[in-house]
Amino acid sequence: MSVYKPKNSPYYHYDFQVAGVRYYGSAETANRREAEAREKVEKEQAKAAAKAAKATSGDGPLTLAVATARYWAEVGEHHANSETTWTDINRLVDYFGPTKLLSSIGDDEVAKLVQWRRSQTAWGKEKTKDGEPMRLVSAATVNRSTTLVLKKIFTRAKRTWRYDFPLEPNWRDHWLKEPTERVRELKQTESSSLYLATRSDYQDVFDFVRATGLRLQECILKWSEVDWQTGWITKLGKNDRPVRTAITSEVRDILLPLRGHHPEYVFTYQAARSRTGKAAYKGDGEGRKKGDRYPITYSGLKTQWKRTRAKAGVEDFRFHDFRHDLATKLLRQTGNLKTVQKALSHRDIKTTTRYAHVLDEEVAGALESLSKKRKAQRRNK
Repeated sequence: MSVYKPKNSPYYHYDFQVAGVRYYGSAETANRREAEAREKVEKEQAKAAAKAAKATSGDGPLTLAVATARYWAEVGEHHANSETTWTDINRLVDYFGPTKLLSSIGDDEVAKLVQWRRSQTAWGKEKTKDGEPMRLVSAATVNRSTTLVLKKIFTRAKRTWRYDFPLEPNWRDHWLKEPTERVRELKQTESSSLYLATRSDYQDVFDFVRATGLRLQECILKWSEVDWQTGWITKLGKNDRPVRTAITSEVRDILLPLRGHHPEYVFTYQAARSRTGKAAYKGDGEGRKKGDRYPITYSGLKTQWKRTRAKAGVEDFRFHDFRHDLATKLLRQTGNLKTVQKALSHRDIKTTTRYAHVLDEEVAGALESLSKKRKAQRRNK
């Protein structure tokens, strides 16, 4: 079929098949010759993609539906924040279509994907609770929920499934610039307010994050990851890198009373009411029984944190800021960036230098001391 103009569109559309896969869409032009030229380019890309797919291990063309389903089963389903991963990969399928060949996605299409995503509003809402227009999603959200997810699927397909992608996008060109991450330290009054607003059965996990500075997903701790003999907690963290945390006296005091609450997970909550059937909380099997303890999940901890923060009246402080809070206080006490780097499991010390401003007080104090010494020497002359 040649290009055509639908009744409900001012633009020409193309619709053709290559290797049994249908390709269709808008040529984004009202000029027939330009539309035919666009169709020619699309056909060439489709043929190149089909050729690349045929040259692989014999598994056949890799459509987005197949790729995302396989990625979910092998990787995404096991993420601590798997619900977010599920939403992100389905967003890609909805945008490109399930029959889209992964090998046919190039720079032009990723650039359009990024523009589409960044035009959306936060949380998919048009207005805030106050009736104001909702802000657009941030550059960081676009990067992490869209570009990075697609890149990970490509990487999995190349390294593990052995597919080739001649048209693979240059990912750096599509990474949006993000503002420099701020460093937020918790004030004493805010700390007290949060403590008073925290549910008693969630107090242990919040005490733990304050003491360790671990990321939210790293706080979903299993007893198998706690080694009392060596004095270290080891679990997989960001990018599946091992994260080691010392069992300090404070951490030991937090964990010891929790033994016996659950055979596998360290932190649990106490069900406030019984739930069965469809009303049962996801992950609790057949349901919940009032008074019994159940493992704290990633989504559960995230929700409880939002409630606690709102109840405490603490603004502009994210869960991740507990990490910043620990880093600034530790650096102020030790004056050693290398120590803070190890404590936060930073791969590169450049990441840790964002906290270097904490040492400004010491620098100012040293300069003031030198100044006083010079004045005293002048008076003695």
